[in-house]
Amino acid sequence: MVQRLKDEGSRVQVVIAGAFAGLISRFVISPLDVLKIRLQLQIHSLSDPLNRPNGRAGAYSGIYRTVTQILREEGITAFWKGNIPAEGLYLTYGALQFLTYRTINEVLESPSLPFHPSPTACSFIAGATAGTISTTATYPLDLLRTRFAAQGTEKVYPSLLSGIRQIAETEGRRGFFRGLGAANVQIIPYMGLFFTAYETFKPIVANTSLPLMALGSGDGLAGVLASVLAKTAVYPLDTVRKRLQVQGPSRGLYVNRNIPEYTGVSGTIKMILKREGVRGMYRGLTVALVKAAPTSAVTMWTFERAINGLRWWENKRALP
Repeated sequence: MVQRLKDEGSRVQVVIAGAFAGLISRFVISPLDVLKIRLQLQIHSLSDPLNRPNGRAGAYSGIYRTVTQILREEGITAFWKGNIPAEGLYLTYGALQFLTYRTINEVLESPSLPFHPSPTACSFIAGATAGTISTTATYPLDLLRTRFAAQGTEKVYPSLLSGIRQIAETEGRRGFFRGLGAANVQIIPYMGLFFTAYETFKPIVANTSLPLMALGSGDGLAGVLASVLAKTAVYPLDTVRKRLQVQGPSRGLYVNRNIPEYTGVSGTIKMILKREGVRGMYRGLTVALVKAAPTSAVTMWTFERAINGLRWWENKRALP
């Protein structure tokens, strides 16, 4: 019998394992995240003279050329731009996400409730709620991560603290939450679909005879399948979120110089569709899907291993 994610470990263990999983996965996928953000912020075709990263070279063209261009102009460390706020984001988000998911499931299965949703409905509701709470609580870190990843050789924010001060002074508190509406509209179906799919795929994968199962990577494979499915479904809203996150006084200083001024989720969608067509909503999708595999695999695999390790340590301490 495969144990379900919501039944694993105490609350403290879930928080520690979730935070650790988020921390590890963020460092591993940072280069893909930077690459995705750069492509998402690209507006027009290669012939547009305004679409010149760093104000020098031409627009990004394809994954390989984008990678080599970033390496040539900014060096390998550019692929970890924004990693400090991102590590804080993934650490706190991971802890909140897994803890909230577990807690909501416990509430939904409480005997005191007059009705009990099906297991699939429980996974969707708990996943969507966990995603919304975690996203809102950690959103300023997400915005800072995006802005640092979007700046080229010209530093918009010299340091994390200066970035926080500058945003607070020029944009106020609301500046830290640009695009939050799009993030929550995106995260509700994404996390609901992700956890529902994960809980569905996990026992199926565990009962197969794939060679990967011998390595204990069934949790990772289930996470990959769930993430690819959920990511594809909600990707346009992720693009909208990124475009809104770089709005403000520094909008024209990022690596992509011609980012338009967007207002609201619906206004951003309309402008992207009008100026770039449907393809504009899916810029960077290939990288996002490539990123989804290691992110979810590392996150879920690390979480399951951390939970098992914490439970083993607790049992060992309990022995006389």
